[in-house]
Amino acid sequence: MDQSLQDIKQSFKQIRKERRKENFKAFFETFLKNKIAVAGGVLLLCYTFVALFAPWIAPYDPFEMDLFNKLQPPSLDHWMGTDDKGRDILSRIIYGSRLSMGVGFAAVLFGASFGIMMGMVAGYYGGWVDAIISRSLDVMLAFPGILLALAIISALGPSLFNVTVAVGVFSIPLFGRIARGSTMEVRHMEYIEAVRSLGGNDGIIIFRHIFPNILSPLIVQGTLRLATAILSAAGLSFLGLGAAPPSPEWGAMLSSGRDFFFSAPYIAIFPGITIALLVMGFNLFGDGLRDALDPRMKS
Repeated sequence: MDQSLQDIKQSFKQIRKERRKENFKAFFETFLKNKIAVAGGVLLLCYTFVALFAPWIAPYDPFEMDLFNKLQPPSLDHWMGTDDKGRDILSRIIYGSRLSMGVGFAAVLFGASFGIMMGMVAGYYGGWVDAIISRSLDVMLAFPGILLALAIISALGPSLFNVTVAVGVFSIPLFGRIARGSTMEVRHMEYIEAVRSLGGNDGIIIFRHIFPNILSPLIVQGTLRLATAILSAAGLSFLGLGAAPPSPEWGAMLSSGRDFFFSAPYIAIFPGITIALLVMGFNLFGDGLRDALDPRMKS
């Protein structure tokens, strides 16, 4: 009897392994056909490369001030010019990629961790557990995201860490609703019933069998949410609620550059273009993932 159960489990593992290979191959082929999504992916790889190797790429120290060369226009020495304190804008943008992308990834990871956990528990157990969790998510969704973030930062105080927490909190209900709906779709499928009949407990079923099968929409939402998180974090820093000077955060650089928009517009223009390109890259890449992972969304 034990041997037969082991054989059944091994066959399940083999089937899952073969399905993963087939799904990955189909995804890769479909994604490569979408040239716009590939362009978005290449753009994200470039940003990631710059963030990882910032100390070797940046031509100057992003914090070093040179008041004799302040407000210099773009030139061969300073490709994007210098700010009001003589700091090289290109170097600050390169180092700022670490902060802006780091805040975005940390915020989405924070929101996804809590949201997915709450959504899977609600979708799996249903009943009063589902009612309590769903109403909690609805209450969070009732507040506009940026206003909820402002309220959280007002309570915790302005800092880059608190911005990460605030942006992550208003991401929780989005992941929670997707995880709940996807869990409710798969919890009564035959392979789940088979695992339950073989003695699998709720923890094994939820994390080993349901979670891997609801990842596709969550990955798409996470990629698209990164663009929103980075934009929201930059907006909060622009308002003076995020990174404190002299931190080279893109939103803070935009805020300091607005005072010189007519005399030295490049101080604000280059960080703004950098944010716009990164957000566009995430959106293009996320759209491509959606089309590749969900055949119903193919155009």
